Amino acid sequence: MASPKYPLTVQDVAAALKNRYRDFNHYNLKNPLDELLFIICSTKTGEASYRSTFRSLKETFPTHYQIAEAPAEYIARPIVSGGLSNQKAKAIRDLLDVIVEEFGEPTLKPLRKMSNEDAEAFLLSLPGVGKKVARCVLMYSLGRQVFPVDTHCWRIARRLGWVRPTQKDKHCAPRDMDRLQSKIPPELRHSLHVNMISLGREICTPNAPRCDECPISGFCSRIGV
Repeated sequence: MASPKYPLTVQDVAAALKNRYRDFNHYNLKNPLDELLFIICSTKTGEASYRSTFRSLKETFPTHYQIAEAPAEYIARPIVSGGLSNQKAKAIRDLLDVIVEEFGEPTLKPLRKMSNEDAEAFLLSLPGVGKKVARCVLMYSLGRQVFPVDTHCWRIARRLGWVRPTQKDKHCAPRDMDRLQSKIPPELRHSLHVNMISLGREICTPNAPRCDECPISGFCSRIGV
């Protein structure tokens, strides 16, 4: 079956996924600094584990000021169960130092007054923050119409034939993220992102996807998987 052409495909896919998954929010947070810390806790960690480690981090350091004053080894202790605790603690310590130096306190609220471009540029200037993480903060916490491309979104978009990788290893490069974002109407970006994550976890898995159960199998070309 030939793959339908954009923009019909992206709109129909968005509608089918929204009908199936109802824009589940994946427990992301409205405070942009909390969202950034939540994402760091989630790195290479299962959902149940990173939700638990973030909760432990917040219980140990109830305010952003407290965590901003803590040494990395103290930050590592409450997140140890999520794995990579020393690396994650150092990342938190380093980015909080930059944020406090820039804004005078541990907060990302000034981003609310910035343009999408300026807010993304600041987030990308933080140690260890790439384009996907920056756009997650922009979308989930600041309500911006951007499209973070995580591993699920990238895999599904390739199977739909919306985008082809530019890297030999088929990894999603920053320019690929921009290309894919440009193909998705701004008003559909949030819905597609959260619902593609749900689809990627449940059905459109990296190996042995359950295509017979997929709500968008009729649009799927399986190109370049």
